[in-house]
Amino acid sequence: MANIILLAETGSDIPKEVADQEGIYLVPMHVSFDKETKDDGTFPADDICTYYRETGILPKTSGSVPEDFTIIFDRIRAEHPDAQILYLAYSAVTTCSYQSAQIAAEDLDYVKSLDTKQVSAGQSVVVLTMARLLREHPEWTIDDAYEAAEELRNRVHMCFVPDTLEFLRAGGRVSNAAALCGSLLKLHPRIEIQDGYLNATKKPRGSLNKIAPKLVRDFINEKNLGTEDLWLVFAPETSEEVMIAAENEAYACGVKNVHWIRTGGVITCHGGPGAFGVVGISDQ
Repeated sequence: MANIILLAETGSDIPKEVADQEGIYLVPMHVSFDKETKDDGTFPADDICTYYRETGILPKTSGSVPEDFTIIFDRIRAEHPDAQILYLAYSAVTTCSYQSAQIAAEDLDYVKSLDTKQVSAGQSVVVLTMARLLREHPEWTIDDAYEAAEELRNRVHMCFVPDTLEFLRAGGRVSNAAALCGSLLKLHPRIEIQDGYLNATKKPRGSLNKIAPKLVRDFINEKNLGTEDLWLVFAPETSEEVMIAAENEAYACGVKNVHWIRTGGVITCHGGPGAFGVVGISDQ
């Protein structure tokens, strides 16, 4: 039986206790509060919202550096000398993490890397599903696991809608005029993860408690998502009303198991407080 260890960034928003339970290792991404840089996952994501409101400065995110990977590779090797590592990476077009891992693993024949082309909860679903598949298929080699992860990656779909455009404006992702117009018209851009990129595909209008359940229904139908499991994403300050409406709609669509994932520091810097998202695995 192959001894395969899964590795992902903290930006996957897999809670530490879940990662520990599943035997998943997490390498830190980073968030800078002006001159102070902290490892993602070592502080509540709510701190980002508080800091922005108090200072008017949006914290900046950065990927894992080669040293971060060297530390985690050495730790895994010490704790699991015979293991092979399958690194399921945060979208390589959004961060330097994947490139950093390649530098750190240049002479390590026990490390295999795959760009999940996902962020946050989308990456989480790939990694956690792979953990389950590895339990179900103890006979898999590292190549078998890689092929399964690659096939799974192509069937995972994620989208989210911010409650406010303020963080996107502060981060330079939309202009002041666009943010003001969006606020006045109550527009909430639907942002999909497509081939690793975050693309605004639609601009639903109205309150988030009405948009969220419609997003659940539309996304399930558009992406032909399986209904055995669906993952719903919430950020700091996402209202209970939004969460209840979305979950009820998921069950009304025939979903058997709804799982909630809370955004961590990295994606909260982009989506802001109150954001809501959907992740699922397509049947095809």
